[in-house]
Amino acid sequence: MLFTNCRIVAALLCALSLGLPATGWSAAPFDDKFRQLGEMLPTPNAYRTASGAPGHAYWQQKADYVIRATLDEARREISASEQITYHNRSPDSLAYLWLQLDQNALRQDADQRRVLAAPSRQAWLSGDEDTALKFEDLRAIQAGRSFEGGFRLKAVRSASGKPLPYTVNQTMLRIDLPQPLAPGQNVTFHVDWSYAINDQKVLVERSGYEVFEDDQNAIFQIAQWFPRMAAYYDAAGWQNKQYLGNGEFALEFGDYELYLTVPADHVVAATGELQNPAAVLSAAQRERLARARASNTPLLIITPEEALAAEKSRSSAMKTWHYKANNVRDVAWASSRKFIWDAQGMDSGGKRVMAMSYYPNEGNPLWQQYSTRAVVHAIEQYSKYSFDYPYPVALSVNGAVGGMEYPMLAFNGGRPVKDKKTGAVTYSRKTKYDLISVIIHEVGHNYFPMIVNSDERQWAWMDEGLNSFLQYLAEQAWETDYPSWNGEPRQIVEHMRSAGQAPIMTNPESLQQLTASAYDKPAAALNILRETVLGRELFDFAFKQYALRWKFKRPTPADFFRTMEDASGTDLDWFWRGWFYGTDAVDISIDGITEVGVSSRNPEIEKAWRRARHAAEPQSIASQRNRAMSKKIDSDPVLRDFYNEHDEFTVSNKDRNGQAELLEGLDPWERKLLEQGMAGKHLYLVDLSNLGGLVMPLILEIELASGKKIIERVPAEVWRQSPKKITKVLITDEPMVGLVQDPYWETADIDISNNAWPRKIAPARVELLRPDPDPHNLMKDMAAPLKLEEAKSGKK
Repeated sequence: MLFTNCRIVAALLCALSLGLPATGWSAAPFDDKFRQLGEMLPTPNAYRTASGAPGHAYWQQKADYVIRATLDEARREISASEQITYHNRSPDSLAYLWLQLDQNALRQDADQRRVLAAPSRQAWLSGDEDTALKFEDLRAIQAGRSFEGGFRLKAVRSASGKPLPYTVNQTMLRIDLPQPLAPGQNVTFHVDWSYAINDQKVLVERSGYEVFEDDQNAIFQIAQWFPRMAAYYDAAGWQNKQYLGNGEFALEFGDYELYLTVPADHVVAATGELQNPAAVLSAAQRERLARARASNTPLLIITPEEALAAEKSRSSAMKTWHYKANNVRDVAWASSRKFIWDAQGMDSGGKRVMAMSYYPNEGNPLWQQYSTRAVVHAIEQYSKYSFDYPYPVALSVNGAVGGMEYPMLAFNGGRPVKDKKTGAVTYSRKTKYDLISVIIHEVGHNYFPMIVNSDERQWAWMDEGLNSFLQYLAEQAWETDYPSWNGEPRQIVEHMRSAGQAPIMTNPESLQQLTASAYDKPAAALNILRETVLGRELFDFAFKQYALRWKFKRPTPADFFRTMEDASGTDLDWFWRGWFYGTDAVDISIDGITEVGVSSRNPEIEKAWRRARHAAEPQSIASQRNRAMSKKIDSDPVLRDFYNEHDEFTVSNKDRNGQAELLEGLDPWERKLLEQGMAGKHLYLVDLSNLGGLVMPLILEIELASGKKIIERVPAEVWRQSPKKITKVLITDEPMVGLVQDPYWETADIDISNNAWPRKIAPARVELLRPDPDPHNLMKDMAAPLKLEEAKSGKK
């Protein structure tokens, strides 16, 4: 019998070291947090493999553009024509083509304008940042009624000049081809158009113009400005979802040639390399640009003094800037006579890249000090985790657009402020770091999604979340304790406590909390995956493999998930399921701790241990008082016998003989284990509950009696067989006096009050309120404005 029990005890200890259900198996349906994602992900095929890499038959389309555009500064209009050559590399014949008409989102009858709504009246009135009625909501409604935006299509014609039949459906344009475009063929056609540019301060969009009241000059930031090919790919067919505002873009790579005609005193920043510097720059400016290429610090190409002089001019002449950009999915540009221009060269992948910034005098001293340096830093850091920057230039342009990304070019907001009384120009700490962060973020978008070309219209997190994660890494490499917007797990806790959450794997148009769901939560999740689940070495290798595999290709979420598992050698389906497909939170509670010992089966030892435990037990108040009572046995000693001299803890010969008989059936190693027991060791059973539902690794900080603290890390698989409650065994060399789960706040646990044993007192702060000096004056509030709750209820 002892032989069997010994084996059972050994097996029990082994199982407890992995973690067992605290109270046995539950009768409730089993919730498998580690269920594989294969049934949810698309089936691998010749285009996309089970490893997450592009398949041997992977294909993607190509679209080349030659665009000629003119900026009418006085009328605030763009007029343009383009030649598009579309290459059908798919295995399908295409009877028609779809193009995006993003400017149509500014038409008075646009769906984007008409769908503005909140979930309820209470949401509009709540004061909540995500749902409450805002100034910009009313401004957008009002401006949308008066602003005549949208593309005015003048012609859609074939290469030979014949009109092509077309249909406009809101922000999408379908062109019907004379005959289907067969695989391997290409087609060339032309589109002529014009549109009115929006005032960015009135109708807030991703592009527009900003007028400066002091001199009435403007900065034009021009994007989503031409009819461009929609994406056609194996996983979606035509990506012709309407542009409603949150879902950004799905585009094809191609080569671009731009001819941008603007007032002669304007400076143009654009995607690509300038082809005609002699026609648009002075000899001095060209010489400065050449020196900047070799410089490792920013040099001025156009000085503040030259920009100020240009602001005072109003040239009636026009000038054409010629740019080329190869293998990009989009182009954008900016134009203004207010621009200061600085630049420096940097090395990337064995070639020289030009980092450049364009900004008005109102941006100094902040922009001249930080912008181009932040561009360089972003490229250096992102390249470390993905691939060398492949393009020849990287631009940061200041304007009213707060932050928006395009290949090689980023629009970034943020400027110092001028004191109205003293005229002094200053900037706050927040303004400084917000500018550095937005530049890193928007320049970083060159990698995701401008090169790793995910479908933003469907999966916002694949560019915003991955980019926010890399932004955090780059910011932390800028300086110690950089005040990052996101990335730290603790920064996502409030969102994970909140109502109205949606899974990361949600279309951006359906998200109430777009920033939290598409930017912040994925960034925190990837940080946790890197620091806590995989470790930096495995994560960094796998992430770089994803970037290299899908460079200049179009990945889907399944390709990311599968590549990260394939390259790290780790089953992460539980992680994707919990963090990306669900809204469960992390809340792991330490419910209790029991110190246990392994029985030696030696009666001398075990009964002495039981005697000590009994002596340590508290005596009831009745027992204490009863001890003072006179006892019958004291007045009549004849009543005493053997059992009055020996209690239940006395070792008998029967006990000793039983031990000898039991030891005879043991193997030597089993007998040694029992004789030594847990000599010098302390064994604890820790009861843990997964209250939040999201399984995570355990990070246990064990505090010993000597004051020493040790960390034991337990993989998330500890929850595999019992995802709600487990008991974990801990063995220490000295008594344990305290235990903390997640001591470094690395898992986004939403309730740290239950993370310690014994429980810790939570610190808080209160404001002392003075008593009302006139509590009986019932009329004192009559002159005050209506309170919010009164306004809601309609009281007068």
